Amino acid sequence: MPAKSSNTEAAAAAANADRLAPARTGVTVIARHLKTLPNSPGVYRMIGAEGDVLYVGKAHSLKKRVQSYARLGGHTNRIARMIAATADMEFVTTPTETEALLLEANLIKRLKPRFNVIMRDDKSFPYILIARDHPAPQIVKHRGARKRGGDYFGPFASAGAVNRTINTLQRVFLLRSCTDSYYEARSRPCLLYQIKRCSAPCTGEISREEYAGLVEDASEFLTGKSDRVKHHLHALMEKASDALDFERAASYRDRLAALAQIQAHQGINPRTFAEADVFAAHTQGGQTCIQVFFFRTGQNWGNRAYFPRADKSLGPDEVLDAFIAQFYDDRPVPKLLLLSHDVAGRKLLAEALGIKAERKIAVLVPQRGEKRELVEHAAANAREALGRRLAESASQRKLLEGVAETFGMDDMPERIEVYDNSHIQGAHPVGAMIVAGPEGFEKNSYRKFNIRNKELAPGDDFGMMREVLTRRFSRLLKDDAEDAGSAVWPDLLLIDGGAGQLSAAHDVLDELGVDALPVVGIAKGPDRDAGRERFFMRGRDNFMLPPRDPVLYFVQRLRDEAHRFAIGAHRAKRKKAIGSTPLDDIPGVGPARKRALLKYFGSAKAASRAGLTDLRAVDGISAQMAQTIYDYFHEKN
Repeated sequence: MPAKSSNTEAAAAAANADRLAPARTGVTVIARHLKTLPNSPGVYRMIGAEGDVLYVGKAHSLKKRVQSYARLGGHTNRIARMIAATADMEFVTTPTETEALLLEANLIKRLKPRFNVIMRDDKSFPYILIARDHPAPQIVKHRGARKRGGDYFGPFASAGAVNRTINTLQRVFLLRSCTDSYYEARSRPCLLYQIKRCSAPCTGEISREEYAGLVEDASEFLTGKSDRVKHHLHALMEKASDALDFERAASYRDRLAALAQIQAHQGINPRTFAEADVFAAHTQGGQTCIQVFFFRTGQNWGNRAYFPRADKSLGPDEVLDAFIAQFYDDRPVPKLLLLSHDVAGRKLLAEALGIKAERKIAVLVPQRGEKRELVEHAAANAREALGRRLAESASQRKLLEGVAETFGMDDMPERIEVYDNSHIQGAHPVGAMIVAGPEGFEKNSYRKFNIRNKELAPGDDFGMMREVLTRRFSRLLKDDAEDAGSAVWPDLLLIDGGAGQLSAAHDVLDELGVDALPVVGIAKGPDRDAGRERFFMRGRDNFMLPPRDPVLYFVQRLRDEAHRFAIGAHRAKRKKAIGSTPLDDIPGVGPARKRALLKYFGSAKAASRAGLTDLRAVDGISAQMAQTIYDYFHEKN
């Protein structure tokens, strides 16, 4: 027994010594893996002392690539820092280098390693969908997986571009955009028919055959056959004019004008190819902008600027090379890619994207002609976008430095959280948090809080703020306890409200043991005048800022953004509540059965009073479901 105790103590002492010993990192750790590595392609991960992934890379030969890291000297500062921080490595072999490239892009997007180029904006692109899962196809904006049957056209650079195109396409082709449930419920044409944005197939104002012709015209236009569509509309206009049907001729004339408007707004349209993405990179001030233009069916469908996270030592070609593989990790690839720089992995990239798309992909760096002009146009846009971003970053830093000085902070805040509440006389209460930092508003960090405390008095703003802050900071403390350093803490809290809201905020923070966090209450001025706000802080008299102080304008923008976000969350919650009925709470009653019940009885109240015989008479309601509905309302009463 004593021997066992002695062994246990010795093991514990050894484990404690290992824990206290400095982490083994650097060339020695990397060289240790060389003996077992194959000369085959694959992907490697460099792991830090805390278990975080520092870098993900691909290699034609894993052994040779790791051997290059095991050399002393000859590395750039970035690579030298990465090697020095490496405590372990992990490897995955692949049959080919092209598969290694695809796996590398996927891992980088998922793990976001510190030393890799990271594509920061990962939002999906919107498409136009002509849904053909209904006798009268519908034209809608679509994001995400393509589960619905129909024709997809895109990508478009922004939701605004899709909305504008759909709006104009409705004027040209008169396709419906309403939901199927709205379509089925119509007994007379809606306003869109009156303003000539829809042909109203719902009420038979147009035959199914004629409507199918409009759908095919729209599809042809979106696939690049715009000349054929224009000739067809022009012929119909002349035919109507010859028949002295001037009203119909005028409608065709208006549709032709709308068609011309779409093409005018598309700007540069290529003549030598139908489908391509154009990439142009520009580097300045340690940052890189990559401008992407989308061309489909010979039409310009918009552009978007990206600002990937990359080390300052990397050139635009290196950033572009890493960026493109990540860009197409979960997106369809066009037939042609045009680049502003000749990237090192261009041939490998074309081969890997070809495997992904299951067809040949060309990746070119054009030197002359129309393609070169389009690349130069994209490069000019990249320069301008980066210039604007650098100017905004400089002014943002000045404002944040002003905030630090105004509120007595030692350092410029990197993360400001602003809190606000929204309700109408206590109904549908919602709390909101927005985040701002050196790069402006961080919208992916915004949060809304549905108020859960049923014991709060209606309109108790202080109680709502206590609940929101309790939930927010309890979560931060929990994340820190479970995984030290994982929680992202704010440097400054701004609360919409005066002394009372400030006191409520400090009560929560004091109770949770969160101290040394600056909290500022912003009270609206007399008559809610902007510019006369009063600021409240613990340990200071309340104060105002000069009317034209840039910091005052900045804080107003933050407060207004929080107010906008809170009101939006409240309205969404209220709208959802308005559309809800007691039928929503009955097990087994989904949208279709709810719609059938409301159509048959006229209201949820009438359905609640119905007998079993009447309930069974509703389409889609079985005897068992009728009994469930009947029992629900009678048990409830």
